[in-house]
Parts: sequence; C-alpha cells; structure tokens
Amino acid sequence: MTMEPLKEFSLIAPCGMNCGVCMAYLREKNKCQGCRIDDSKKSITRANCKIKNCVFFKRSKTGFCYGCDDFPCDRLKHLDKRYRTKYHMSMIENLGNIRKFGLKRFLVNEKDRWTCPECGGTICVHKGSCQSCGKNIFDYDSIFMKKE
Repeated sequence: MTMEPLKEFSLIAPCGMNCGVCMAYLREKNKCQGCRIDDSKKSITRANCKIKNCVFFKRSKTGFCYGCDDFPCDRLKHLDKRYRTKYHMSMIENLGNIRKFGLKRFLVNEKDRWTCPECGGTICVHKGSCQSCGKNIFDYDSIFMKKE
C-alpha cells in the first residue's frame, strides 16, 4: 500500500474496513475510491451503506463507529461476523486498535499485514492474494474447511 499519507487516512471506513485492501478499490474497472469519497461516483449499494449513513456516526466526533454510544451495533456485528468468517479480518477489532493506538499506528500495522512478502504489492482481503504478482497468501478454502 504505497499511497500518500492523507489518502491512507481517508481509506479507513467508519466501520473500520481498510478500503485500500478491498477488492472494489484494488480492481481496475469501476474502481471504488473508498467509503469516505464522494458518493456520486459510487454504486448505489456502496453509496447507500447503512453503516456509513448512520445518524449516530454522522454526529460522532471521532469519524468512526467506535464513537457511537451503541458501538458495536447489530449492523456492525453482522458485518464483522461475515468478515471474520470469510476473510479472517475483524472490523470491530480494527476499530478497537484505532481507538487504542491511533490511526497512524493502525495504518503502519495494516501496511505490514497487507503487503505481499514476495513483491511488496497489496494483498486483497477478499481474494487472499497479492494484487500485483497474484501470489496466494491466504488460502481461505483450506483455512476454513473442516477436517473430519
């Protein structure tokens, strides 16, 4: 994730998702610019995200869901469960780390976590492989298949 620092900050969504490792951000065609970017350039589903458009988040001074009195809400818990199950990543854990250590340190840790050891490219959280060289870093099928 070799980006300018300001853009890296804007790529952390209110829910704790690192948009810089998202398949929609990393793809070439119809590339999403991240959750905090102008909604007029996004698909309807991304522009209408219930978490990003939450009334409590809009009042939050932190800019993240952890600033809400209802944190973690049912929507965030549902999203977090899906990402923990399918992609071995937790938005709630990300938000806890941002709150505890700050956004700068979180970004340093994210860069270490999602940088390909082979070529230095970005690992896609959804595919588990490097976007640059294609190396399979996380084999989600074997991680989550139950052995009998």
